[in-house]
Amino acid sequence: MKILNYVLKTLLFFFLTILTQIGGIVYLVSLLTQKFIDKRVKRKPLRMVSKLSAFLILYLISTFAIVPLLAKPFGRVAMPFTENNNLRPLNILTCLLNRHYVQPELKEVAFDVAAQMNKKHPGTIVNYLECNFPFFDGFPLIPHLSHNDGKKLDLAFMYLDKSGRQTNETPSFIGYGVNEEPRSSEKNMPEYCSEKGYWQYSFLSSIIPQGNKSDFIFDDTRTKYMVNLFASNPSIDKIFIEPHLKTRLNLSSEKIRFHGCQAVRHDDHLHVQLK
Repeated sequence: MKILNYVLKTLLFFFLTILTQIGGIVYLVSLLTQKFIDKRVKRKPLRMVSKLSAFLILYLISTFAIVPLLAKPFGRVAMPFTENNNLRPLNILTCLLNRHYVQPELKEVAFDVAAQMNKKHPGTIVNYLECNFPFFDGFPLIPHLSHNDGKKLDLAFMYLDKSGRQTNETPSFIGYGVNEEPRSSEKNMPEYCSEKGYWQYSFLSSIIPQGNKSDFIFDDTRTKYMVNLFASNPSIDKIFIEPHLKTRLNLSSEKIRFHGCQAVRHDDHLHVQLK
């Protein structure tokens, strides 16, 4: 039982580290509270709740008070936790999991694009998705291949509701996995990559609920404008979007590239990165 307990704690440490970067360390610190809880709390169910509460309190304190300060020497700053200057996280879990850190320059670019989007299309809010962890270049933000240096940022596409009115909501609750499929006349890279054996390319669309898809219409106009705003910014080096959308939106910037079959499809979100 002691060996099993040790193995489970080790697996939990690695899981929390992979998921949040800081969760494993916070978990180890929370273990220091367990002897105190065992002495003070006699009922087993209450002890379990107390231990979980101790971890969550330590984790939230770390996330909101400690990590933002420690991230600055690593050249990372947090994206806004709530709507700020027309920019917001699509899903608050992105912030709670510490997956919303970028280099300061990229944050400024995102704010600038959001401001211009709202000026051109009043009422528009730019929804950002996953960014990077707060510490250490090269630390992987699984399942992403490249979000490991503070230079990468994913953003949700723009949509209309089914009546054709502008909306800031998206068909996917995480921004990924509900795709703007290629038309019969367009280049179909998802099909090509899948046929080449890249099983992961369209994997998200098989596990993300598709029930909301019919309630949204891909907003060509605002999405194109957003992509071109990022492309015109001299700080931006690359933009990833699916080839059929690049053609459909008549996007011509050399910064806009195909990401390769080894990644996942990008007809559900936009990827931008600094030089």
